[in-house]
Amino acid sequence: MASPGDYESLVQTITQVLTQNPSLLTSLLGAGGGAPANCVGGLCVGCGHCVSKRTDVVRGFLNGSRDVRLTASPGIESVPEDLAKLIDHTLLKPEATYSDIDKLCDEAKKYGFASVCVNPMHVRRCVERLRGASSVVCTVIGFPLGSTPSEIKALEARRAIREGAREVDMVLAIGALKSGDHRYVYDDIRLVAEAAHEGRALLKVILETALLTDEEKVAACVAAKRARADFVKTSTGFSKGGATAHDVSLMAKAVDHALGVKASGGVGSAADARKMIEAGATRIGASVGVKIVQEAKGQAPTTSSNASAY
Repeated sequence: MASPGDYESLVQTITQVLTQNPSLLTSLLGAGGGAPANCVGGLCVGCGHCVSKRTDVVRGFLNGSRDVRLTASPGIESVPEDLAKLIDHTLLKPEATYSDIDKLCDEAKKYGFASVCVNPMHVRRCVERLRGASSVVCTVIGFPLGSTPSEIKALEARRAIREGAREVDMVLAIGALKSGDHRYVYDDIRLVAEAAHEGRALLKVILETALLTDEEKVAACVAAKRARADFVKTSTGFSKGGATAHDVSLMAKAVDHALGVKASGGVGSAADARKMIEAGATRIGASVGVKIVQEAKGQAPTTSSNASAY
């Protein structure tokens, strides 16, 4: 469990974000986008995160590096040409068959997606199917409700990583967050972060933004950053709403552009993906990754049996 000092520091940080800086609070809760929080009056002050200022890092990312974290502030129009490398090609439908999972992996190899995102029971199969490919295996933890006890989430993560998952997307404790129990939220994320990093895997924290107020989204992002997650993520795709550009921008600012931001849920076209990246997303979760890539390349999209709410 977190020490009292950890918890007090977390509370202090959230309080500062929400109450002690009115101009930042206005920026965070505004309906539009805007420049990154580190920019002054819309002018770059060299924070080092915007893709337009880091062409060397963009090039490294597109060449397959998995350690970089990029953001794009609204309006800079510097979306990478190869969207596939930013997409988690996703199939989380409970009725997905082995054949469906194999197809997902084959598409990932063909198009060069960042990962395939599947339920934990399919991790080992995907690892074998993707052997030799650039795509890695991502799985979901405490999915889709986030109400599994923290120790079970950590155990679930460790098992998936032992079986070959390189990225884990956990659903945070939504009910605890909405109850104002930030201590539980922080500890919940921290336990899974420790499990992930022990296995050299990335952790993405799913907020389920459609169920949260803006203040709760900011609090969740601050907790995820302090608990050493690698990404914050908008949605499971199984709730009442998905990613919005407003939420992506809000989340990127709330983590001070220091964590990745994954937009997922309802991203169904290349135009949607570009919009999210321009808002600050560094990863896209989509069940229609093939369609997105084909549209981005000016090709007529083909249908895919993987399409779902995610």
